[in-house]
Amino acid sequence: MTPVPEPANPVAAVRAVLPSLTPAAQSIARLILDDPGLVVRSTITEFSGVSGTSEATIVRTARALGFGGYSQMRFALAAAVAKEPERLVPGDLGPDDPLTDVIAKVARAESEAIADTAAQLDPDQLGEVVTAIVGARRVDVYGVAASGLVATDMAQKLLRIGLSIHPFSDAHLALTSAALLKGGDVVVAISCSGETPDVLVPARTAAEAGALVVAITNNPRSSLAGMADHTLISAGRETAFRPGALASRISQLLIVDCIFVGLAQRTYDRADAAIRATRQATDRYRRRT
Repeated sequence: MTPVPEPANPVAAVRAVLPSLTPAAQSIARLILDDPGLVVRSTITEFSGVSGTSEATIVRTARALGFGGYSQMRFALAAAVAKEPERLVPGDLGPDDPLTDVIAKVARAESEAIADTAAQLDPDQLGEVVTAIVGARRVDVYGVAASGLVATDMAQKLLRIGLSIHPFSDAHLALTSAALLKGGDVVVAISCSGETPDVLVPARTAAEAGALVVAITNNPRSSLAGMADHTLISAGRETAFRPGALASRISQLLIVDCIFVGLAQRTYDRADAAIRATRQATDRYRRRT
C-alpha cells in the first residue's frame, strides 16, 4: 500500500479525507472547511460549543484528519492562514453571481486545485510510476464520466510520444482487458472518490492478474488507494455547481501532464522522433485540406 503523503495545505488534507469520515467527524470537518479561522480563534472548549460536539469527538476527528490532536490541527491551520489568508476565505459560487464573479471564482478554484495537487504530488511516487510505464508490456487506463475524459487525454498524450495505452470507460470492456493482464503490465485507475465501482472492480481484477496498479484519486483513504501499488493524490473543492469529479478534473490533468513529461524525458530519443513524425503527418494533412 502506498504511504499517504502529508500535504502542505491542511485544508486540502481535510477535504481529501472528508468522504471517508464518520457522519459526526464529517460535520466537524465541514465546519473547518467553511471557516478554518474558526479553529484558529477557538479553544477546544469553544469549538465544542460552536460545533455541538464533545471535546472527545473533536480530538478523534483531528486524529482522523491526520493531526496529532486539536492543538496540532489548530497550529497547522494558523500557519496556513498566516501564509495564504486569501485562500481560506469562503468563495463558493452562488446562483445569482454575475459572470465576472463566476470567472474569478472558477479561476481561483482551479488554480488552488493545481497548487494543492502540486504540493501533495510525491516526486518519488511519480518517478516509480514513470519507470513502470516505460517498462510495461501493456498499459490500461480506467476512468468514467469526467475521469474518463482524463483517461482519454492520457492515452492521446502518450500516443503522441510513441507509447501505446488503452483507455476504458466501459466497465465490461475494462474487466475484459483486466482479466487478460499479467505481471509487467500497468493499470492507471482514475477516480475522484476512489470508490467508483466501474473503476475499482477492473483495477482490483487487474491487480489479481498480476498487473501493477496506479491510482489517481482525491481520497488517500479510499478503497482504490488502499489496493494500489502507487497513489497520486489530486485535489479539488466540490461546490454546488462543481461536483467532485468535475472539481478534480483539472488536478487529474496536471498529474497526467507530469507523467507525460516524465515519460518524454525518460524516452527522449524515441519521444522526440515520434513527436516530429506525428507533427509532419498532421502538417501534411492540413496542407492537403
